[in-house]
Amino acid sequence: MRKVLLVVTLLLACLTLAQLAANVPRHETFIANQLTGRVGTPGNFNLWAGWRWQDRGIQNLLLEPLWCVEYATGEIINALAAEPPIYNADFTELTIKLRKGVYWSDGVPFTADDVVYTIELVKKVPGMSYNAQMQSVAEVKKIDDYTVVLKLTEPNSRFHTYLLDRWGALRILPKHVFEKVEDPMTFEFNPPVGTGPYVLKAYDPGGYWTLWELREDWQRTPTGMLYGKPAPKYVLIQTFGTAEQQVLAMARHELDAADLTMEGLRAVLQRVNTARAWRRDYPWTVNIDPCVTGLHFNNAIEPFNNREVRWALTLAIDIVEYAANAFDGAVTLSPIHIPLTSAYYDWYFTRIEEWLKSFELDIGDGQKFKPYDPTAGQRLAEYARKRGYKVPTDPEEIKKIFGPGWYKYAPDVAEKLLIKNGFKRDPKTGKWLLPDGKPWTITILTTTNPAHPSYRNGFAASQAWKKFGIDVTVMTSDALATLGQRGEFEVTTDWPAAEPWGGHPDLFRVLDPFSSQYLVPIGENAPWGNYGRWSNPKMDSVIAKLKDTDWNDTESIINVGLEGLKLLIEEMPTIPTFNYPGVVAWDEYYWTNYPGAENMYCQPYHHWPNFKYMLPFLKPTGRK
Repeated sequence: MRKVLLVVTLLLACLTLAQLAANVPRHETFIANQLTGRVGTPGNFNLWAGWRWQDRGIQNLLLEPLWCVEYATGEIINALAAEPPIYNADFTELTIKLRKGVYWSDGVPFTADDVVYTIELVKKVPGMSYNAQMQSVAEVKKIDDYTVVLKLTEPNSRFHTYLLDRWGALRILPKHVFEKVEDPMTFEFNPPVGTGPYVLKAYDPGGYWTLWELREDWQRTPTGMLYGKPAPKYVLIQTFGTAEQQVLAMARHELDAADLTMEGLRAVLQRVNTARAWRRDYPWTVNIDPCVTGLHFNNAIEPFNNREVRWALTLAIDIVEYAANAFDGAVTLSPIHIPLTSAYYDWYFTRIEEWLKSFELDIGDGQKFKPYDPTAGQRLAEYARKRGYKVPTDPEEIKKIFGPGWYKYAPDVAEKLLIKNGFKRDPKTGKWLLPDGKPWTITILTTTNPAHPSYRNGFAASQAWKKFGIDVTVMTSDALATLGQRGEFEVTTDWPAAEPWGGHPDLFRVLDPFSSQYLVPIGENAPWGNYGRWSNPKMDSVIAKLKDTDWNDTESIINVGLEGLKLLIEEMPTIPTFNYPGVVAWDEYYWTNYPGAENMYCQPYHHWPNFKYMLPFLKPTGRK
């Protein structure tokens, strides 16, 4: 009976969309899959009151933030704000200058009143998103229609980042709408009013799709002012279910942009002659995502509280074999705890590479070992070449595509480090025993989604460590995030560090979770980015320095950030492996000029808030 109901629901959703199509020309419509799936609250657009499936078009079409990260170009976009944030000398006061001429989609001017009201309302109402963060605002006041000043309860050179959109921020709400509402937590904000270039046209009550239409006054939005008129008149965000359904939809030219599995991407590229990936040739995947994947040790339990054990497990990994098992080698290696996007490569890797080459481990008996392998990216490229893939020959290009280097596969050195710390091999089986003589077993906690990089990292690590002589079990769980937060794991595949901003060199977001002030015992929720409960007085010092560094002082920010990255490499509380490999497919049947690797004017994802900034650059093919 439940299967019948599901089929009926899906058919109704498709029928509604088919009826709608008569008034919505396909050649004027951009269709994208919804990353987060079917909307659970289809009639509710109030993302200030909690999760509302904002990638259905709320964050990426309807609303504009004050500032937005553009990680493809390494910049911060001034959207509703006219210029970067302005702090006083001791970072206790923040001035925000607003863009003039912006209007809400219902025709009301956007002004400082909206900013002041947003901060005051969110601070006052428990449960609203960013309520806790706004408690550090002592006073917010309007100076004139386009100037707002915030006085903070204590110095904070990064306060404005709560208003900086990076798949999440405190976005400004319309005062003239919310001031008439009795309870902002139960208010559904339907129809929604925004400062972005699109307005809601229709949505499926079943939650399968949301249709947006270009505003007639699109030029009165930050998108229009900065980039011009978005090309599609309509944007449809739709849930297609499985990757197979997305492949079929793209084959019928009923889907323009999709997030796929590697297997799904290969199927699309083979079946659809107008389809392309982010990179037109192997490795296809997006390697500029501001996220590094890897392995996360629980530093609060033995033996992972031992730095040399963590390093032994790192050196027991053949990263080329690991990447081959995880993604057929279609990844960009990162030996540091941030992703090697173009921007971070230039900001950080170029400055840390020589240090990495000279970095040494003490492996006992007066012996030193340099663990860094600057040829790892070249070796990964050679693996791909042997697989028959087209691979460039220029060493610098290979560095940018496959990564510059990683750590040596040195099981002999890993063995020395373990023996130095009381481990030994079982003389009968050759498997590792703990210092107390018990068999060494490791359980890796990961997600249930086989397409996710977390899952792929988990099973690749399992194979590497089994090969080294450790009994390893992979436990998949829908409760991955909860168990991780509570420290109920040995090794997890959560990110090895919190993601950086992407479009700015500041690493406060990466390093701050490692502060000792956030340390909690197992069973209590740890901050994202340090579920492993590692801390170090040296890192506390680095974080304190970064807090006192001006957001606009690029050189100082990078120098302090390098201190933090070097400490993470020395201690290896987590293992970074490779950039998040985004698997994106685009169909060029109706639209072209996507921001691919050869044309990187914008980040490539339609679910990111920057999607609206991509749309003015798309070009219609003229097909109908």
